[in-house]
Amino acid sequence: MVASQIKPGQRTTRADMMELFGGGPQGGIVTSRTTPNILIYSDHEAGHRYGYYDGWLAEPDERGPIFEYTGAGTIGDQTFVGRKGSGNKAILQHVDDGRALRVFMADGKVPGSGTKYQRYVGEFELDADQPYVIRQAPDDNGDLRKVIVFRMRPAGAVDHDPKDDVPPALQTKASLVPADVTTSTMVEPENNQKTKSMRSAQPKTEAERREALLVENFKDFLRAQNHTLKRHQIKIKDKTYTLLTDLYDVTDHVLYEAKGKANREAIRMAVGQLLDYRRHVQPANPGLAVLLPHKPNDDDLKDFLQTVGIALVYQDGDKFVGDILPA
Repeated sequence: MVASQIKPGQRTTRADMMELFGGGPQGGIVTSRTTPNILIYSDHEAGHRYGYYDGWLAEPDERGPIFEYTGAGTIGDQTFVGRKGSGNKAILQHVDDGRALRVFMADGKVPGSGTKYQRYVGEFELDADQPYVIRQAPDDNGDLRKVIVFRMRPAGAVDHDPKDDVPPALQTKASLVPADVTTSTMVEPENNQKTKSMRSAQPKTEAERREALLVENFKDFLRAQNHTLKRHQIKIKDKTYTLLTDLYDVTDHVLYEAKGKANREAIRMAVGQLLDYRRHVQPANPGLAVLLPHKPNDDDLKDFLQTVGIALVYQDGDKFVGDILPA
């Protein structure tokens, strides 16, 4: 088996990997036509110029470590469709297509040559629950755009070099980003949406689908009344993860957290998230509101929200009802 000929941590070159796995000599995402592999090349030096930090998050979750990789596309929004999005599509569909994801990191140069060494990090697979997130970042022209950040898990032995750790934020910073910086607005390959593996960030459960539709309907409602809508992209000091709020109404200075269910568990979670986000966003002290798909059946939940000073907004047919709504 060709994969056994290279070990995590080993330094090699693109040319050697072409001989071993197939594929082309250029590009960050190289799909082989001769072997079931996708070769992913990253370069800290190149990425850091634009604020991209591919590598290991310092905060593993209950399923273990996470390696983030920024998708392909240097100008404009990144995508999964067309020629521009072919590499990102290949990564997204790698399970369905039976391909392994093999990650390499640029690591020095071959003596007497401009050729870069490529250190083999190991084989990965996309996180099944959240394979990617969408963030705002600059392109090669310095213009802000949507980027696809893949979340990958080790699929065997890997080389965890400290040089590949995503650096923690030097300070807590909340940046306003467009309201459509969200996975639910991404156009994914149609055949991926129909596969059983569900390696997609589109809403999977009924509650998730209801939440995504609820947010889109509410955005339409607010925009029809000329409200400016954003989200907050938050980096926490000394942490490597990124938080995204659901919706921020700039016009009324209100932070919304949406849930696809109106039960106690969902509302409690929304309250915790809103109180957490409020500490970091600017301008300070926004109004807080929970956005639900319908009116809670339990009056105690409405009393709970009132007690903690958080407004309740919910959908009622084709309209919205609540405490914080445009006049």
